[in-house]
Amino acid sequence: MQKKLKKSAAFVMLVAVLAALLSGCTTLDNFTSAFLKSDADDASVVRIGVFEPLSGKDKEHGELELQGIELAHELYPEAIGKKVELVYADNKSDVDVAASAAQDLVDKKVSVVLGSYGSTLSLVGGEYFTKAKIPAITITSANPLVTSSSDYYFRTCFVESFQGVALAKYAVEQMGTSKAAIFRDADDDYAAAVSQTFSDKMVQLTADENAIAKVVDYKSKQKDFKKQLQEVRDSGVTVVLLASETGDAIEIMKQAKEMGLQLVFLGTDSWENGDFLKKGGTAVEGAVFSTYFDPEAAITQNTEVFLKAYREKYGEDAKPPSEAALGFDAYMLAINAINTAGTSIKGEAIRDQLAATKNFPGASGNITFDENGDPIKSVVIKTIINGEFVHIYTVEPSWR
Repeated sequence: MQKKLKKSAAFVMLVAVLAALLSGCTTLDNFTSAFLKSDADDASVVRIGVFEPLSGKDKEHGELELQGIELAHELYPEAIGKKVELVYADNKSDVDVAASAAQDLVDKKVSVVLGSYGSTLSLVGGEYFTKAKIPAITITSANPLVTSSSDYYFRTCFVESFQGVALAKYAVEQMGTSKAAIFRDADDDYAAAVSQTFSDKMVQLTADENAIAKVVDYKSKQKDFKKQLQEVRDSGVTVVLLASETGDAIEIMKQAKEMGLQLVFLGTDSWENGDFLKKGGTAVEGAVFSTYFDPEAAITQNTEVFLKAYREKYGEDAKPPSEAALGFDAYMLAINAINTAGTSIKGEAIRDQLAATKNFPGASGNITFDENGDPIKSVVIKTIINGEFVHIYTVEPSWR
């Protein structure tokens, strides 16, 4: 009798436990999926989250990044001996949706998150990923806050101000420049940041506190730049960092040409677009700028791997955009970190391996992460010759 009572009590307890477990599940299948399969899934597959605007106003940009991610996944579909599954979360170009999309990836226990296009969307997602200790790699979000506000966020593109470092290095070491001027929009924070890094690097490389001979400011929406250009002429320099919006840069170069000034203007990746060539015409000939990637410049062995795979998929004449190369690198960095950590479920260990990345040969160049998770990496330098963008040099990250 006592045995029967014990068995009955045990049975009642088992029923109570199952009832409690099942209270959040509507079906036996849900229960099985939630409680019995989770460990098996973790052991058999590696999940990498894709946090991108796959719809909405930023859809086109999200799709370009996705091209690189999916291409790398096709080439390298495994990590630590397991199949890699891409888990998609469309943030729909909307900050409100981004929050729920980020939480969805957390709930699905992804190992690493790739994306998002758009710094604001990345900042929203970063709160969720950091709390869950899931490392994330943004691809083209250049706002410094994305990485500086989180120990778990990294990026494959360099922050915009970093281009000032590369341009100064190119000016001194390749052009032989010892003094330069800065022409900038006084109301633009981006212009201020690029100008500062350019100035600091010029001073460091030349060991001359007066390496920047002249800093000329102008006001946004200004139309006549002749007075400022005269100040540049009087300084005696021939190299000028032009930290401004694309429209202003074109007008400044046109007026410099009208004044007969023989100046080499240095700019950033915003110049690399068809409108800049079309609207600038002969005035922008000889201008030099920094950018993320050039398909004709084979920087590392993975550049060749990426180009070969991209052209096989999209056609021999296809020119891969920077976003695709950077997306390719984000996936490769994630796989490398997982393999090196030897785990797909310990986010802290994967994060630590990402932070320790040194000279990783990405498609877009060699990548080393600094203390903020920003890449110290190869920077492509291009010029404009006969109305076309031409690669002239690649600045390697040897300054660290």
